[in-house]
Amino acid sequence: MTAYVIAQIDIHDPETFKDYQALVPATIAQYGGEYLVRGGDQEALEGDARSSRTVVLRFPDMAAARAWHAAPEYAKPLALRQAAATGTLLLVDGMD
Repeated sequence: MTAYVIAQIDIHDPETFKDYQALVPATIAQYGGEYLVRGGDQEALEGDARSSRTVVLRFPDMAAARAWHAAPEYAKPLALRQAAATGTLLLVDGMD
C-alpha cells in the first residue's frame, strides 16, 4: 500500500538547507519515492499553518519509506536538514 511522508518544517539556515536540497532527491528515488509537493505557497484553510514549508513524498509502501529514512545514503542529508530546519515528519499509510 502506498505510503506518504509529510514534512512540515521551518528553515532557519537557508544556505545549509540548499545543500540538503541538492543531496536528498537521489536518496528518495533510490527507495522508489517521489515528490508530490515540494514547498511552494501554502494557505491554512482551517486552523493554523504551524510551519512555513510543507513537503509530501510518496513511496511504494511504509517499509520503503522507513528504509529511506534509515538509509546510510540519507544520513548526511538528514543531518543537514536537522541542522538547517526544525519541524515534523509524518509517515502515513495511504489508501489503495
